[in-house]
Amino acid sequence: MSQGVCKKVSRTAKEMLDLPDDIVIQFFSHLNYRDRAYLATTCSRLRLLGRSQYLWQSLDLRMPEFDVKVAKLFASRCADLRKVQFHGGISAHALIELKARELKEISGENCSNISDDTLKLIASNYTKLESLQLGWDIFGRVTSDAITEVAGCCTKLQKLRLSGIEDIGGVAVNALARNCPHLTEIGFIHCLNVDMKTLGNVLSLRFLSVAGSSNIDWLSASKYLIGLPNLKCLDVSRTSICYDALTRLLSSLENLTILCALGCPVLDHDPRTDKHKSIKDKLLLTLSTNIFEGLSSLFVDTTMEDKNIFSSWRKITMKNQNLNEVMTWLEWILSQSLLWFAKSNQEGMHRYWSSQGVALLLCLTQSTQADIQEMAVAALSSFATADYGYARAVAQEGGILLLLNLAKSWREGLQIKAAVAIKNLSYCREVKLIVEEVGGIEILANLARSKNRWLVKEAVAVLRNLSTGEIHKDAYVGVVQVLVNVIKKWTTDGDGILKCAAGALANLVADNKYSMLVVEVGGLTALVGLAQMCTCKGVQKQVAQALANLASHGDTNACNAAIGEEFGAVEVLVKFLYSPSNGVREVAVIAVSNLCFYARNREAIAAGGGVDALVSLADTCTYDAQASNDLQEKVVRALREFCVSESDSIRIGTRGGIASLLALGLSMAKGVHESAAEALWTLSFHHINAMQIVDEEGLPYIAHHCTSSLSKMVRFVSALTLTYIFDTRMDEFCLSGGSTGRNLKRKIDAFRSSAMKSIDDFIFAFSDPQLLSAVATSSSPALLTEVALSAYIVGTAHLRCSGAEIERFTYMLRSSCMEIRTCAAFALLQFTFRGNLHAAYHASLLQNTRARAALRAAAASATGSVQSKIYAKIVLRNLEHHDTKTAENDV
Repeated sequence: MSQGVCKKVSRTAKEMLDLPDDIVIQFFSHLNYRDRAYLATTCSRLRLLGRSQYLWQSLDLRMPEFDVKVAKLFASRCADLRKVQFHGGISAHALIELKARELKEISGENCSNISDDTLKLIASNYTKLESLQLGWDIFGRVTSDAITEVAGCCTKLQKLRLSGIEDIGGVAVNALARNCPHLTEIGFIHCLNVDMKTLGNVLSLRFLSVAGSSNIDWLSASKYLIGLPNLKCLDVSRTSICYDALTRLLSSLENLTILCALGCPVLDHDPRTDKHKSIKDKLLLTLSTNIFEGLSSLFVDTTMEDKNIFSSWRKITMKNQNLNEVMTWLEWILSQSLLWFAKSNQEGMHRYWSSQGVALLLCLTQSTQADIQEMAVAALSSFATADYGYARAVAQEGGILLLLNLAKSWREGLQIKAAVAIKNLSYCREVKLIVEEVGGIEILANLARSKNRWLVKEAVAVLRNLSTGEIHKDAYVGVVQVLVNVIKKWTTDGDGILKCAAGALANLVADNKYSMLVVEVGGLTALVGLAQMCTCKGVQKQVAQALANLASHGDTNACNAAIGEEFGAVEVLVKFLYSPSNGVREVAVIAVSNLCFYARNREAIAAGGGVDALVSLADTCTYDAQASNDLQEKVVRALREFCVSESDSIRIGTRGGIASLLALGLSMAKGVHESAAEALWTLSFHHINAMQIVDEEGLPYIAHHCTSSLSKMVRFVSALTLTYIFDTRMDEFCLSGGSTGRNLKRKIDAFRSSAMKSIDDFIFAFSDPQLLSAVATSSSPALLTEVALSAYIVGTAHLRCSGAEIERFTYMLRSSCMEIRTCAAFALLQFTFRGNLHAAYHASLLQNTRARAALRAAAASATGSVQSKIYAKIVLRNLEHHDTKTAENDV
C-alpha cells in the first residue's frame, strides 16, 4: 500500500474504529510490515491491534535491510511466531535474535554464505522446528556436521530440504533416521555426494528428492531405496539414473505413487522409457510424457480437463488427504525443476516449453503455496529472455494478466518477482500491447510508488522497457509524474532506480506530447538536478538521452528552448562531453547538436565552454581506440553546427579543431569521412581557418579526397573547400599577414596547379562530353534537364548555405580562374536543384545578391568552360522555376 493510500486510511480512522477487532486485524494481515507500522501510528487502538499475535505468526523477512538490529526490534512481537522466510547469510544470523521459541518453519533463499556455525545456532535455538528449507543455490560452507546437529536438536523435524551441499555423509543421514521419527520428507537437491545407502534407513520417509545430485550409483542406490516401506513420491530429475534402476524402483516400491524423472539424459535417450508411462498404477513423469494427462489419472473425477487439473484440485472442498499431500509435493518438485531448466537454458527444451512447459508454469503461478508461486514466476522471468517465442507463448496462454494480478499481491517478494518477469517478457511487442490494453501501466505505476527500494527498481525498469518504440500515448499520462517523483525521492540509488527512471523518461519525451508534459510537471528540473548530483555513468547517459530527446522536437514545441533556459542544463551537458564514458559523451553530443536548433542555445553552449569541449573530444577521437565511429561522426556533426557563427567557427580552428578534422577525414567509416569533409568546407569559409588548413598541411589531403574519395559528397565539398582557399580573397589576407602570411602564400601558390587539376578532374567526373556537346548547340529544356540530372549529387539535399556563402559563390562566377568559375556554377546547380529541401531558400538568396547578371555573364562567357556555361544556364532556369512557384503562392 502506498503512502498516499495510508494517508487516506488515516483520515478515515474514525470509520475504522467502528469496525470489529477481527475485521481490522484481517485488514492488517493484507499489509506488508512497513505499512502495518505506518497505519498503527494513527491511533492507540490501531497500535494495539497492530501488535496482535495473529499478525505475527508468519514473517517474510526477505528484505535487504533485515539484520541483527532489525531483528531485535521485532523480537518483542515474535513470541508466537511459527513461520519465517529470510534471504542471505546476514539474515540467517539475525534470525537467532528473534527469540521465537515456538518457531516451526524456516525457509531461506540465497544461502550460499551460511556457515556450519550459523546453521547449528539456528538449530539449537529453535528446537521445535518441523520444516527447514534452505536453497536453491550452492552452499559450499555447510557440511554434514551441521546436518547432524540439526538432527540432534530438532527432533520434531518433518521436512528437510537442502540444496547444493557438497557432501551428505552416512553419519548425518543416520542421525536424521535415529533422532527424527516424524521426518517424512527429504530433499537433497544438487548435492555432490549423497550417501544413498543410509537413506534407506530413514523408514519414515514418504517423499524424497535427490534431483540434480551427482555421483550416485543408481543400480546400487535403487537396492537401498526399495527398502523404504512408506515412500510415496520419488524425484530423481536431472540425475544419471538408468532404465534398469528406474524399473526396479517402479516395480518394487509398493506404495510409490509418482516417480518424477525430468531431464535425465540416460533415460531420455533410452527408447524403452516411453513404453513405461506407468507400472502397477505408478505414474512416471519425464519430459516426453504429458504431465497434465498423467495427473488426471490420479483423480476419481474423470471429467476434469487435463490442463485445468491443478486449478480443479485446488477448488475441491473435500480433499483426499493422501492425494492432497502428493499434489502439494508435486507442485514443489515441478516448480524447482522448471526453474532450473529455465535458468540453465538447456538445449532441446523448445518443444517441451511450447507443448506443456509454459502451461505448467502458469498453473503453478496460481498455487496457494507462496514459494511455489515465486519459483514459477522466477522461471517465467528466466526462460523468457532466451527466446521471444516463449514470451509470445506466455502471452497467448493468458500469462500476462496472471502476472499483473500477482503484481497486485500484498506480498512484496511476489510483487518483485512478478515485476521482473514482466520486465523480461516486455521485450516482446505482443506483451507490451497486452500490458497497455489491460491496464497494466497503472498497476506498475502503483508499484513504483512503493517504499520498497527493490520493488520500485523493478517496476520502473518495466516502465522503461514498455515505453520504448510504439506506445499507446494515453496509457502513460499518469506515469510521467510518478517517474519524476521517483527521481526526486530515491536520490541515492545510483545505477538502479534512478537509471531506470531517467531511461523511462528519455523514452517518453521522444514523443512530442509527453515531452511537454515532462517539462510541465518539473521533469526537466529533476533531470538536471539528477545529472548534477549523480556520478554514475548509467544514470548520466540516460539523463543525457532524455535531454537529447527533449531537444529533438525543434520548433514543434517549446522544449528545446526550455532546456536552454533551465538553470544548469547547459553546464551539465558540457560536463558530460568530458565524461570518460564513450556512451555518455556520445549521447551528450547528440543533445548539444539538437539544442543548437536555437541560436540562443548555441550561444549559451559556446559561452559555457561547449566548443572547447567538442574540439577536445574530437582530438580524443583521433587517437582513442575505444571511440566508436558513431561518436566520431556525432562530434564532427556537432562541431559543424557551431560553424554558422563566425566567432565559434574561428574558435574551432584556433583551438586545434582543423587538425582533428583532417585526421578524422581519413576514416574508413563513411559517416565520419563525409561529416569531417563537410565540417572542413564550412570552416574554410573564414580565411583564418583556411590559412590554418594550409598551415596544417591539409591541402594534399583535401585534393586527394576531391578526386579519389568513394563518396560523391566528400568529393564535392572538398572541391568547394579548395575553391574557398584558392579564390583571390585568400591572396589579400595572406599579403596582410606579415611573414606568416607570406609563407602561407608561398604554400598556396606552390599547390595551386595541383588544386586546380583536382577541381577540374572532379567536374569532369560528372560530365558527359557527348551530352554537353549536344546542349551547347541546342540548349533545349529536355537536354538541360538531362545534364542537371547527370550532375546532381543526391546527398546535397540537406546542405543549407548562408547568404554570405551564396554571395561568395556568386563572386566566384566572376573569377579569372576557369576552374573556380566552373565549380561555383556546379555548386549553385546543386543548391537550386528542383525538389531539393532548401532549393527555394537558396533561390531567394540568389535573388537578393543579384546573381542573375553574374550567371548570364558566365553562361555567355567566351573564355569559360563548356560546363560552366551550361551549369549557369541550368541555374538561371532553376531561378525562373522558383520565381514562378513564388508568384503562384502569392496569388
